[in-house]
Amino acid sequence: MFVLESILTNGIAQLSYLVGDTESGRAIVIDPRTDVTVYESLARKHGLAITHIFETHIHADFVSGSRSLADRVQTAKVYLSSLDAEYQFDAESVSDGQLFEFGSFHLVARHTPGHTPEHLAFELCEKKNPETPWAIFTGDSLFVGSAGRPDLLGADETNDLAEQLYQTLYQYYLKMEDFVTIYPGHGAGSACGADIGDRLNSTIGYERRTNKFLNFPDYDSFRSFVVDDAPPVPWHYPKLKKVNATGPELLDRLPTIPALPPDEFRRVQRESGVVLIDTRSMLAFGGGHVPGAINIGDRPDMSAWVGQLFDLNHRILLIVEDETDIENIGWLIVRTGHANFAGYLCGGMKSWEMAGYPLTHLQQLTVDELRTRQRDDPTMTILDVRSPEEWADGHVPGATHYFIGEMRDRITGLDKTSAYATYCASGYRASIASSLMKSRGFENVLNVPGSWSAWNARGFEVERSQEA
Repeated sequence: MFVLESILTNGIAQLSYLVGDTESGRAIVIDPRTDVTVYESLARKHGLAITHIFETHIHADFVSGSRSLADRVQTAKVYLSSLDAEYQFDAESVSDGQLFEFGSFHLVARHTPGHTPEHLAFELCEKKNPETPWAIFTGDSLFVGSAGRPDLLGADETNDLAEQLYQTLYQYYLKMEDFVTIYPGHGAGSACGADIGDRLNSTIGYERRTNKFLNFPDYDSFRSFVVDDAPPVPWHYPKLKKVNATGPELLDRLPTIPALPPDEFRRVQRESGVVLIDTRSMLAFGGGHVPGAINIGDRPDMSAWVGQLFDLNHRILLIVEDETDIENIGWLIVRTGHANFAGYLCGGMKSWEMAGYPLTHLQQLTVDELRTRQRDDPTMTILDVRSPEEWADGHVPGATHYFIGEMRDRITGLDKTSAYATYCASGYRASIASSLMKSRGFENVLNVPGSWSAWNARGFEVERSQEA
């Protein structure tokens, strides 16, 4: 029996796959994430042994789990593109057109550059019809409603990659049969492509008719769209590319996150290179938190924001609401390359309070209070920390756009004595932004829970602008 399992990693919107054949007992994994036990569990569920681990390309948004999975299962080898790649660890090379047989199905590698120079896609064929693929694992070359961006390797390579991406899309994918199912490397929410669709798979025929990346009349108009209109490149992407090219650290288990009593926690926080992340809700954080903490709430999104805000050599201290969630939170952080944990506060904020240590607060404003405060205090600056696309679609009148993905460096130019109120779509990113500012010494920062959603729910006025 043929087996195909899709694994969606929320937060980074990453898709990986386990494909197997129960008669031969063999399975492959494509683009595994860091916490690899999910693939072991699925293989056992179907009575399969993982024998091959394929990478479509050098990833930028998460740490690859290929080496860790191979080390853990002991029955598999890692297979990487042989085409202009910068891999620096031992693995089997894969060339364009190379065929792999797995019982009832075949896998054929195809060079599909554009997102990266070495990028591969993998056609899936029945053994009895090896020349007719019925599905393709597209990696980051073609998404549902979108395509991979060509600008992640820097300006010097963007033009060449944009042209290669155009050729991949128009001379390869558009020449495939309409019935071919596409299984992409990311779903909606990933910054590896613009406006990726909500569905986790599609068909060539549907994309041919609806995907704007596949419907430009010429290369020049295509290039203008994919390069000039591209969203900002996340700060941590180039760093993770280097990690994945060099060879990610083997992680057969989560790195130790030691429990620290309040006195030890306070001592460690003062050490050089340590950052403190409070994963509680924005309202709990606002009510009282350890000075210097940054509020990145415990939900899948935190993977990307930890990657965006902190250097890989930072040591991470954690404050959590429920200590039984430490392992899940740890894996969310590890996915974007951060595996150096200084510890977590044993007993949570209650233990800190009982020890009598200092607390600070982050004032929360409802949207009604924000509106009143804006009218009564014209010196207050309202910062919209959403993406440029969200900003252009509508924002609070008089607000200033300060995309959170760029704030770690950009806020250095702001006056720390002025008053600021931050908002996003729901308050989650706004709380990250306001707590980051507060940790940098800003004296009067306020957060807006509910943010843009609440503003719209109250029916307040909206300003629209194409300026970001």
